[in-house]
Amino acid sequence: MTMLKELAAELIGMFVGEMQLPISILAVVAVVGSLVDFIGLDPLLGGAALLFGCLILLTASVLRGARPRGS
Repeated sequence: MTMLKELAAELIGMFVGEMQLPISILAVVAVVGSLVDFIGLDPLLGGAALLFGCLILLTASVLRGARPRGS
């Protein structure tokens, strides 16, 4: 039971620790979803936009996390 509590705490900590990443990913999903629904963007292009948008956000987050804290 304590292992499940520790796992849940780690999962929550991943998302609460850096709120900019999940908010940015939700924004990308919302924008691409609206483009596919309202503008009529091809779903395949929407999927590609989701893939590359999330990869760019993840790369930026990793680079931001790898920077030294002093600068």
